[in-house]
Amino acid sequence: MASTLPVIGHFVNGHVISPTSGRHQMVYNPATGSEVAQVALADVAEVNAAVHSASVAAPGWADTAPLKRARVLFKFKELIEKHHDDLAAIITREHGKVFSDAKGEVVRGLEIVEFACGIPQLLKTQFTDNIGGGIDNWQLRQPLGVTAGVTPFNFPVMVPLWMAPMAIACGNSFILKPSERDPSASLMMAQMFQDAGLPDGVFNVVQGDKIAVDALIQHPDIKALSFVGSTPIAEYIYAQGSQRRGAYPLRVQALGGAKNHLVVMPDADLEQAVDALIGAAYGSAGERCMAISVAVAVGSVADKLVNALVPRVTSLKVKNGMESDAEMGPVVSSAHKEKIASYIDQGIKAGAKLLVDGRGITVPGHEKGFFLGGSLFDHVSPDMTIYQDEIFGPVLCVVRVPDMAAAIELINAHEFGNGVALFTSDGNTAREFSRRIEVGMVGVNVPIPVPMAWHSFGGWKRSLFGDTHIYGEEGVRFYTRYKSIMQRWPATISKGAEFTMPVAK
Repeated sequence: MASTLPVIGHFVNGHVISPTSGRHQMVYNPATGSEVAQVALADVAEVNAAVHSASVAAPGWADTAPLKRARVLFKFKELIEKHHDDLAAIITREHGKVFSDAKGEVVRGLEIVEFACGIPQLLKTQFTDNIGGGIDNWQLRQPLGVTAGVTPFNFPVMVPLWMAPMAIACGNSFILKPSERDPSASLMMAQMFQDAGLPDGVFNVVQGDKIAVDALIQHPDIKALSFVGSTPIAEYIYAQGSQRRGAYPLRVQALGGAKNHLVVMPDADLEQAVDALIGAAYGSAGERCMAISVAVAVGSVADKLVNALVPRVTSLKVKNGMESDAEMGPVVSSAHKEKIASYIDQGIKAGAKLLVDGRGITVPGHEKGFFLGGSLFDHVSPDMTIYQDEIFGPVLCVVRVPDMAAAIELINAHEFGNGVALFTSDGNTAREFSRRIEVGMVGVNVPIPVPMAWHSFGGWKRSLFGDTHIYGEEGVRFYTRYKSIMQRWPATISKGAEFTMPVAK
C-alpha cells in the first residue's frame, strides 16, 4: 500500500520539483518515534539537473554588483527574522533538540547572513599606485562558479547558513545537500532565498544520501565543496576531491569530528565549571561537534567536581523539546540511541565507573521516542574507547590528571583538535594553556568557544581537512579565486625590448 506521508523533494531552478529516482527514506519525529514524512533520495541525473541549473545561473550572478547581492541577503535576513520561530519548530520536530536551543541555532545562522551582507567591504582588496615604471598593481577576488555544501543533521539551519550566504555573497551559485534525517528546513530556506529576490538557479537543494554526495564531488562543474560531519566522511570527501583532475580541481573544506575537553583547575569557580559542563555536555543531547564530552579534573578538584556533577546530571529534565521547561530532548534516531547505549556498555566493560546511567529512561506520553538520560563516567583512561571515540550523545567522561602539564599532554595526544575549554581564575595559567594547546578553538571560562560570524570556525588535526576554516574572512577566501593585476598604459612603455627581471625603479 502506498504511503500517504508527504514527500520532501528537491529545489531546483527556483522551484520545488517532484523526485524521479524512486528512492525515499523515512523522516521521524524523535520525540514520538513516529514517521512524519518521506524524503527523496536523489540519483545522479537529479544531481546533474541541479548542477546544470546552478551552472546556467552562475555567470549572471557573478556579474551582479556586490551591493545588489548584499541587498538580496538583507531581504533574506528579514525573512529569517520573520519566520524565526517557524524554522526553530521544524528543527525541534525533526531533530529533537529543545525549542529554546533551536531558536538559538537560528540566531547563530542569522549572524553569518548579517556578516555576508557586508560583502562589498569584504571583497575590497589592495591597490598599489606606481610600483615602478608607471605600473600599478592590484588584486581581485573573483567567484569560482558553482559551489556546494553537504551539511549534518545536528544543525539543519545553522550549518547551511555557514555556507550558502557566504558563497552567494561572493558571487557563486550554490547547491545544498542537507541531511536526510531532518531535511524540511532546507526547503523553507530555499523559498526564503527566492522570496528575497535571488535569481532562479543560484540556490538549489538536492536531498539525498551518499549517491548524491559522490555525484557532487565528481561533477566537473562543481568548483568548491564544503562539508561538516563525521571525520570518516570528511576524510573521504577530502580524498575524493583531491583526486579529481582538470583545469580546476575541486576545492574542499571538510570539517570532521571532535572530542572536546573541558579542563577544571583547582582554582576554578566550581559552581561555574559545573554549570558549564552540564550545558555543554548535555545540551542538544550532546549532538554538537562542540559539545564537551570529557571533563579533565586537575589535582585536588576531582572529587569535588564529580560530587557536584552527579546530582545535576541525575536531575536533568528530559522531555519533548517543545515543552517550555525541557533541558534535553531525544537523540535523532533509534539507531543512534542504540549506538550511544553500546558505548556505555563498552565503558563499563573497560573498567570506567558509571555514576549516572541514562539508559532505560521513559518519558511519559512519549514511550516510543528516542530518549536517553544523561550518563556520567568517572575514572576514564585514555586507552578506553569511550575516551577515544566521538560518542555524539549525552555521555560525559571524567579523566583525572595531576597537573596542567598532564592535561595539555592528554589533550594534545588526541587525534581530534576541534574545541577545548579551560576553567581557571589564574591569568598566566590561561595564557600558557591557550598558547600550548593544539586545538583550533579555545575557550577560557567559556565552555563552547564557537567563533562569532566575523571570525572563523574550524579545528586542527583530524577535525579539519582542507586549508581554510569556515565562514568569516576565511569563508571569503574559500569561495573566491585570487587574481593579481599589473597595468601600464602605452604612453609610459619604454621603447625596445626589456630582457631583465622587472624591478621597482
